Amino acid sequence: MSIDLYILGLFSFFGGLIDAAVGGGGLVLMPALLHALPEYTITTVFGTNKIAVWAGTLSSIFQYVKRVKIVWKIVIPTALSAFLFSYLGAMSVSLIPKEIMQIVVFLLLVIMAIYTFVKKDIGTTHQQLIGSKLEIAKGIVFGGLIGFYDGLFGPGSGSFLLFLFVRGFGFDFLNASASAKLINMGTFTAALLFFIPSGNVLWKVGLLVAICNILGAIVGVFLALRYGSRFIRIGFLVLLIFLIGRMGLDIIYG
Repeated sequence: MSIDLYILGLFSFFGGLIDAAVGGGGLVLMPALLHALPEYTITTVFGTNKIAVWAGTLSSIFQYVKRVKIVWKIVIPTALSAFLFSYLGAMSVSLIPKEIMQIVVFLLLVIMAIYTFVKKDIGTTHQQLIGSKLEIAKGIVFGGLIGFYDGLFGPGSGSFLLFLFVRGFGFDFLNASASAKLINMGTFTAALLFFIPSGNVLWKVGLLVAICNILGAIVGVFLALRYGSRFIRIGFLVLLIFLIGRMGLDIIYG
């Protein structure tokens, strides 16, 4: 086994840890995969990455549902909507200029970061929901929009989901993080329905990074449950700043 695979395993571990706690773990693993697998197409690298994050997300879901009360009446319709529109987004990649998408997403991330920073108490309390028709409809609409974006472009979709549950439904950050993982499962599964049949997964590499991602997810969920919503809020803000910085550089330097 080459040194690159050991390094990939390490990056996948930390990607799983970050993703399980606050989302955005793909920002850690994807650059490592691109560096380690330069001879493969971007589609194959994306497919291999999805195997890892799918496995890590599934692991974190099993841990969260044992300890966090999920509002299934809202989460399931939102996840189904995200699943469907993620697939549609992947099919629409060539139709929408990514440069425009980058600028729109960059501005949304800045707004989210400012709002979360200014509203010190956001996500610290949890509003009990009954799953009304209006709440379900809201979940379907926003789940579809975020799912479409995830299939079309991707970066920051986990952050949008977390913010949706905190701001849109009044969840605390812990419950929002757990619920966002279930929606992510929908979008990741939709992506794999394209990548696996088309042969765009490196299974040996994918299984290695998947195992490491699972181990990282176990640690990430432990930290989230141990230190709660305030810990996740700080991690979420740090992640947003990193996303804004990275996307800003991409916009400036192309």
